[in-house]
Amino acid sequence: MDLKLEVIVLPVSDADRAKAFYEAAGFRLDVDQTFSDDYRLVHLTPPGSGCSIMFGKGMTAAAPGSTQGLYLIVSDVEEARAQLVGRGIEVSEVFHDAEGVLYHGHEAGTVTHDVPGQGRLSGRHPEAATYSSYASFSDPDGNGWVLQEITERFPGR
Repeated sequence: MDLKLEVIVLPVSDADRAKAFYEAAGFRLDVDQTFSDDYRLVHLTPPGSGCSIMFGKGMTAAAPGSTQGLYLIVSDVEEARAQLVGRGIEVSEVFHDAEGVLYHGHEAGTVTHDVPGQGRLSGRHPEAATYSSYASFSDPDGNGWVLQEITERFPGR
């Protein structure tokens, strides 16, 4: 049986502000519907993605900005970063992890290092290793995103 991740609910404080941000970032608006005074659904999809995001009014009790570590996979992290910056999105500089492991730690727009032995180094991975170069950004509420460059998938993917 396939189990397909298709949507992630994001906690936001202002649906219109979040909608404007994600549309500026290039996400496609799929649905914006108000069902009642207490329930509004906004659904958007990142370019090329099979998974979407949803937010609105009455969608979740989670605190706005509490969703972290959302990964957007790109084939060229520098190009993806430049495109987002060109759309007015504030994005960190490109970085890689000192130990070459999956990067952890993104908190309200500021990349943190709360994993022992992990350190952020400026620029792409020096050997251009797949899965190893990143940039990060946050939406207006602080929900945290990571761009991860993948040029070749590990076996079995």
